Amino acid sequence: MAQRPDRIIASMDTGVDDALALAYLLGSADECELSGVIASYGNVDANTAYANTCAVLDLFGRADIPVFLGSEHPSWADAFIPDAGCAQFHGKDGLGNTWLAGAGALADGAGVPGDDMSGDDMSGDDMSEDVPDGVVSVGGYLVGDAHAHPASGSCSRVGRSRPVDRPQSATSTALASWGKRRRSVDAADGIEYLIEQVREFGRDVTVLATGPLTDVDAAITRAPDIAPKLRLVMMGGTLTQPGNCWDAVAETNIIQDPEAANRVFHSGADITMVGLDVTHQCLLPRSAADQWRATGTKRGRFLADLADFSIKANLEADPALFSGGMPLHDPLAAAVALDSSLVDCFDLALRAETNTGDFNGVRGRTTGDPVGLVNHSMPHVHVALGADSGRFLDEFAERMAEVCR
Repeated sequence: MAQRPDRIIASMDTGVDDALALAYLLGSADECELSGVIASYGNVDANTAYANTCAVLDLFGRADIPVFLGSEHPSWADAFIPDAGCAQFHGKDGLGNTWLAGAGALADGAGVPGDDMSGDDMSGDDMSEDVPDGVVSVGGYLVGDAHAHPASGSCSRVGRSRPVDRPQSATSTALASWGKRRRSVDAADGIEYLIEQVREFGRDVTVLATGPLTDVDAAITRAPDIAPKLRLVMMGGTLTQPGNCWDAVAETNIIQDPEAANRVFHSGADITMVGLDVTHQCLLPRSAADQWRATGTKRGRFLADLADFSIKANLEADPALFSGGMPLHDPLAAAVALDSSLVDCFDLALRAETNTGDFNGVRGRTTGDPVGLVNHSMPHVHVALGADSGRFLDEFAERMAEVCR
């Protein structure tokens, strides 16, 4: 009797590398069953992440996979605004501006109806737009913080708890109208779906988180009984390398919601952290994008457009570090969810710093929890520090070439 493929639930803030990870999972159908995707805030607002996810699944012929709405803002804030840094690395639509340019693989050469933002400045420094009430996170920073730089046009488009079937951003509206209409069940609560799946399948289902850990934290908070049954592979954090945020200490997914990350680290779940320590070892070269485009298919052109956008953005940001290509952050985490032997891990009690200041550290930093040195019963996290990058890159290129067809 054939072994049943592993079940995967993905929590994604669907940007460029999330979309690549999604395509990789779809190309790994013999090894895993992607049972659902929870779309959350992070690289983009949650409604745009939802629309992006639906559109990518539609493109690859998997409209049958349900998409749920997850967290729309971090646990410490009332609302969320995407920041200019994410727009720089993912595009204002989250998909490398493939929707906005009018010549992207998904646009059929006609552009995206109703979206005229393709020529906008992406500096995102203007805070004069309407900002939601309450405590507002701008990419993990409070409004008014020197590091809070909203993506251009994002303030007036992003609010609180807006229904997923009526996306509020211009990009989300265009994407939703392009993609096939989803069943009404897709607008159900993604947090409840995660809880139900873990309760039913335990560690036979893997939760793959490629965005902030707010969804996972919300599920554990709502249903603490799932923590011992939960297997989580997360992309985020860094232990031995600099971060990729303003302070060069914190990593983007963690800075969005350090409180949530810290609670998840201490929850007792089986957690593997795939952070910058290993993702920066796995660089996708431009030659791979050329091969995908050479297939001549819509899927191949789309994946190539994503890779080209990210390769260019990363090279401009750090020519020394990314001369070999784009770091495959989320795809590596997806691969580890299927094959943990791709990485070598160091187990330790882990914490995310939630404050900045003397004797507190730097908010968003992931570091060993010193209490774990004297209390050996504390939960430990498997922190990936080494990667079989050659094997992963070969497997990734092979499966992506197949999914392009």
